[in-house]
Amino acid sequence: MERRTTLTPRERQEEADRFTASLAGFAAALLLGLIGLWVAEGLAEVSKLEDCLLQGRMNCERIELSPVP
Repeated sequence: MERRTTLTPRERQEEADRFTASLAGFAAALLLGLIGLWVAEGLAEVSKLEDCLLQGRMNCERIELSPVP
């Protein structure tokens, strides 16, 4: 069986279009994944705060520790 090594201009354009579509799909999936992680972290933080408040505690805010010089 003979193999072609050169592509016609139309085949080259179709290959480039497929690559662009694949890259756009990957970028969209990555963006959705990052947004999902951001939302999940926010929900976890709110959940921890609600758990603290439901226990009747008054000082539930997150304490930020500053580095000691």
